[in-house]
Amino acid sequence: MADLIGRHNGIGMTSQRTRSRMVERLREQGIRDEAVLSAMNSIPRHIFVDEALASRAYDDVSLPLGFGQTISNPKIVARMLELLNCAGSLDRVLEIGTGCGYQAAVLAKIAREVYSVERIAPLLARARASLKELRIHNVKLRHADGNLGYKEGAPFDGIILAAAATQVPKALLEQLAIGGRMVLPLGGGEQHLCLIERNESGYVETAMDAVKFVPLVPGVN
Repeated sequence: MADLIGRHNGIGMTSQRTRSRMVERLREQGIRDEAVLSAMNSIPRHIFVDEALASRAYDDVSLPLGFGQTISNPKIVARMLELLNCAGSLDRVLEIGTGCGYQAAVLAKIAREVYSVERIAPLLARARASLKELRIHNVKLRHADGNLGYKEGAPFDGIILAAAATQVPKALLEQLAIGGRMVLPLGGGEQHLCLIERNESGYVETAMDAVKFVPLVPGVN
């Protein structure tokens, strides 16, 4: 148990103090959602990256996960979650692209239920182990093609994508609840964050910040 506590709390560059400094930096960068900031302060980001990269886990950079994937930098994670949580309460959320599981862990602190889909089996296994270690039980993981969503869990009042789509997958639009919000990177060469809100009449799309994400790929590995 002592080893587990030490791994979570960390020392030096992986300590709670380092996490708190990250949160203060996010505030300085314009993140205002206290629920998101509190969630990010509570999740030990360093356990989701390779041990050799743990000292950089709280820097404002993306880091490699292997398999051509990355963990997004803290600012972009916070920005996307702030857009998703704009109404101030999230019930059921779908994440496309579990990756290492970090964003799912943060989502688990601000949403009642999180459904997360990952196409790369070894990454999903790693995420599952980390979430279990943190005793996070309100995340349901699935090895599947993210373009298809998670029909059994729909409708979702929030959907977030951790990979860039050239066009919004139809299945995800259908699985978004009326009154729900979707946040995703959109575009091929040039990408931007896109906020999609569904109302009784249809969908409203708003272009946001310029970003750079790995592409949303069909199929599973």
